Amino acid sequence: MPHKAKESYFGGRQPHSEGNSLVNKQPPSELHHGVKILHDPIRNKGTAFTEAEREALKLSGLLPPRIHSMAEQELRVLGNIREKATDLDRYLYLIALQDRNENLFYRVVMNHIEEMMPILYTPTVGKACQEFQHIYRKPRGFYVSLNDRGRIRKILQNWPHKDARIIVVTDGERILGLGDLGADGMGIPIGKLSLYTACAGIHPTQCLPVMLDVGTDNERLLNDPLYNGIERHRERGDLYDELVEEFITAASEVFPGVLIQLEDFGNSNAFRFLKHYRDRTCLFNDDIQGTGAVAVAGLIASLRITGSKLLDQKLLFLGAGEAGIGIADVFVAALIEEGLTTEQARQRCWFVDSKGLVVTSRQDLAVHKLPYAHEHEGCEDFLAAVNTLKPTAILGLSGQPQTFTQDIIEAMASINDRPVIFALSNPTSMAECTAEQAYVFSDGRAVFASGSPFDPVTVGNQTFVPGQGNNAYIFPGVGLGVIASQSRTVTDEMFLAAAHSLANQVSDSDIGRGRIYPSLAQIREVSALIARDVAKMAYDNQLTDKEEPEDILADIRSYMYQPVYPHYA
Repeated sequence: MPHKAKESYFGGRQPHSEGNSLVNKQPPSELHHGVKILHDPIRNKGTAFTEAEREALKLSGLLPPRIHSMAEQELRVLGNIREKATDLDRYLYLIALQDRNENLFYRVVMNHIEEMMPILYTPTVGKACQEFQHIYRKPRGFYVSLNDRGRIRKILQNWPHKDARIIVVTDGERILGLGDLGADGMGIPIGKLSLYTACAGIHPTQCLPVMLDVGTDNERLLNDPLYNGIERHRERGDLYDELVEEFITAASEVFPGVLIQLEDFGNSNAFRFLKHYRDRTCLFNDDIQGTGAVAVAGLIASLRITGSKLLDQKLLFLGAGEAGIGIADVFVAALIEEGLTTEQARQRCWFVDSKGLVVTSRQDLAVHKLPYAHEHEGCEDFLAAVNTLKPTAILGLSGQPQTFTQDIIEAMASINDRPVIFALSNPTSMAECTAEQAYVFSDGRAVFASGSPFDPVTVGNQTFVPGQGNNAYIFPGVGLGVIASQSRTVTDEMFLAAAHSLANQVSDSDIGRGRIYPSLAQIREVSALIARDVAKMAYDNQLTDKEEPEDILADIRSYMYQPVYPHYA
């Protein structure tokens, strides 16, 4: 069934083009009074409550007498953030702000997205997850553990916001490039959903972060008395599958039509869960499909620099997990759109994993690698594969830092006039090479993108602005399009449409600076246009019972939350 409008936390249906207008309709007599409203992050305005509101809500005396505008509060927040000594300190300050005043939090993030995103998400969120048990302050998100079997539907009803439209769920097994962080991986769903709101305007009360705690094999965490998860090694059998099944079933019942995003599951589980659930419910895997779309968007945009065609590309991947296979799948779909057969398109994608080149003669290949195993002699190392296959682009998704060595980058530069080098592993410490290395070792000829941000690099008399192939360019817009159109499923074609939409939004000015993604400052508009194209696919393919609006983009914008304060009196 498509998602139907329900009673929201604010007592009405939301689109959000008027900010929190639904709160505005509630008379003071129906709101929390006194200190309770100051502890409600959705309704709290802090020093911005007017005299009339303070009187009506029994706040007189509970706040300093000076009334500040939201803009003045924003200045205070920025001053506090910028004086912090480390990015982790800045992350903690931002999360504390989110816990007490969400409208102000999102105003700061949206107005300063290029400054805040590296703090709120990668790379800082990786450090936050590693330290999660020590920096834990206040509950955020929803935890489902093995101990909750048989009652997940019941406990999901404890979630205070009854109109959840998007769930990001992880089991913490493969957090970024950091591995198994167990329940401490909750920082990822929290961070992703903050980006859904900041980048695409999904209302904060419609976002539900979920941790499926099935244990951890991280001995450091199991030996830490402050670890927040269940104290046992990771469950991997039927019990695990039953928990996932119960959760997805319960979530779809408690929140009809909800979109579920699978995040940072281990490779084997990620592929099989996507295959098993994608046609049963509204679900996708960002590590596979979102990464695929953002990387292919970068590859398409890079053609404007290299002067070549999509059909001329040959990709060599370092790493054959979720991200690499996801990119290859979207790239293959793009080549099929250009007229190739599936087999012809797959011949343009080659993989090197921890045991060497992925070829048909190997007997140790996981199922997800088989479509990209080709007839060829094996190569034991990546440099040999580069020299043998002569790719136009190399893509690093190995989680192994500094694996694109000077020899490899120089080899790519000798094969290609403009070598395409994507070092996509996150966080920054795990990148296969730095932006500076890619540009310097290629004499300024590389077309570079990374998963985490790098500063501009000057080589000779030219300054290059590295592109950041961040999934935040893709998943918020896809999610917004699915939610606004009330699509029953999320298709691969939607991600290819998102890739084309993103590539089309790279300006000539961006290309002139070597950047193959738009500025993050434009992310709200990027997301809206991606959402329009995704929603159009839902309407064209009868994936929704909602009637196609006359102006899809206007309909999309009507769903986008704006961080403004409500008026209570």
